[in-house]
Amino acid sequence: MEYINAFWVGGAICALVQILLDRTKLMPGRVMVLLVCTGAVLGFLGIYQPFAEFAGGGASVPLLGFGNTLWNGVKEAVEEEGFIGIFLGGFKASAAGISAALIFGYMASLVFEPKMKK
Repeated sequence: MEYINAFWVGGAICALVQILLDRTKLMPGRVMVLLVCTGAVLGFLGIYQPFAEFAGGGASVPLLGFGNTLWNGVKEAVEEEGFIGIFLGGFKASAAGISAALIFGYMASLVFEPKMKK
């Protein structure tokens, strides 16, 4: 059942974002920022954790999950280090994921020879 919940929740998030892109004049970058901020706000309100427990990977993989990761990192860093944690927490919490994305993206570019659009 976990796989089914992850599939339909992740699909619903992606479908809603696609509808938002198709029906509004919002640019993809702004929609991505909206998703990250929404994940952080849902984490702040305490709504994201029960949602993620229900949806599993369907909630943690999209950008909503990244926003929640940033929020949790900032919250923990502020508790440990005080005010400076506001600036350090998001970096510490998301460093592994961002590093992996950069490394795997670079490796894929070596294998597939990316080309510029004309």
